[in-house]
Amino acid sequence: MGKRVALGLTAVLLGSLLMPVLGTKTVQAAEAADLKLNVKSAILMDAGTGQILYDNNSDVAYPPASMAKMMTEYLVMENIQSGKFKWTDMVTTSQYASDVIGSGQLLALNEQMTMKDMFSQLSIYSANDAAVALAEKIGGSEENFAKMMNAKAKELGLSDKAHFINSTGLGRADIGKYAPASIEGETMLTAKDAAKLAYAIIRDHKEVLDFTKITSQKLRPTDKEPMVNWNWMLEGNKDNVYLKQYAYPGLDGLKTGHTDEAGYCFTGTAERNGMRLISVVMGAPDEPKRFTETAKLLNYGFDNFEAKNVIAASTAVDSLKTVPITKGVSLTVPAVTEKALTVVAKKGAKPEEFVQEAKAIDASKLVAPIKKGTEVGTLNVTYNNQTSTVKLVAAEDVEKGSWIRLMFRGIKDFFGGLFSGVKNLF
Repeated sequence: MGKRVALGLTAVLLGSLLMPVLGTKTVQAAEAADLKLNVKSAILMDAGTGQILYDNNSDVAYPPASMAKMMTEYLVMENIQSGKFKWTDMVTTSQYASDVIGSGQLLALNEQMTMKDMFSQLSIYSANDAAVALAEKIGGSEENFAKMMNAKAKELGLSDKAHFINSTGLGRADIGKYAPASIEGETMLTAKDAAKLAYAIIRDHKEVLDFTKITSQKLRPTDKEPMVNWNWMLEGNKDNVYLKQYAYPGLDGLKTGHTDEAGYCFTGTAERNGMRLISVVMGAPDEPKRFTETAKLLNYGFDNFEAKNVIAASTAVDSLKTVPITKGVSLTVPAVTEKALTVVAKKGAKPEEFVQEAKAIDASKLVAPIKKGTEVGTLNVTYNNQTSTVKLVAAEDVEKGSWIRLMFRGIKDFFGGLFSGVKNLF
């Protein structure tokens, strides 16, 4: 009985001693801000790390309207980058492209333009006719292109709710006889999907911002009126007497959207002081609201968060300064960070809120010779329940040990283990 009591007291004491230590492994989520947004869903993301800074109903799928064109933009730029197509390639307007309703309606049947001019229409004027023409150019048909869109959605890690039926975001009823026979349903995205898509575009094809930041531009030199960007928040509108009240410093993209079913939607991006944010609002009740609510989101981000350099490049981590290796002249190799790790955090966040955990690659997989820069482990930094990772790499070369060195090391290890086993018998 006494032994049981003693063991119980010991367990209690150990638990009380260990609890503070274990507690440092978890960082509690920050209290969600109440921005009182008049939208169905919203999200705010850091464009550098993908960290989510604000979330309101962002996992519910809604019709995205023309925000779906971000995937069309991604695929066009991917095909240009791969060399499969060139900006100077000509695109011919089909009957479908010339018939499609909604924004655009600038292209006549059989009219030809370069892919770059078509892309300008798509990105500046949200042109449905240009979207269809580009989709047909790349996919052979818009239906095939929509299948490419869905495949890319999976590749980019969008949710299983993300679904595309065309290049424009128009509803099935709006495209009538041109609706895809082999793809069911309607185009749907969550706000988080839209943010992830924007994140991928900025990461992989940042040149899109060279198009989306343009406030107005003539499609043809002979056109009487220019195409006017639907994005009222562009910084370039700061001198526009009608739109300057909406112009937002540093904002240069990305995509508006509107249908009766979707309401007013907007995926925005702005950069200030080296920090770029991505915002998404879906289902705003009117056109001005999608911009005023976006401003609330971005203001919250820029006012409350900052990019913090948690650890510099080529820095040793205290908990894992060296990593064991096999068959080297040395038994270990010094480890350092491959690159700097930056985390977006609340302004004034304390160092202890950034929980670091370093882990080495198994020594059996690190066989000398080891070259400087070889990956030898990882460093995870968790802040606000979100984890960022940087590779740990060898800080120097380690040559393979000679056969005689390895032989004597093996003999030493053998007898060391033998004597240790004998010692443990007594």
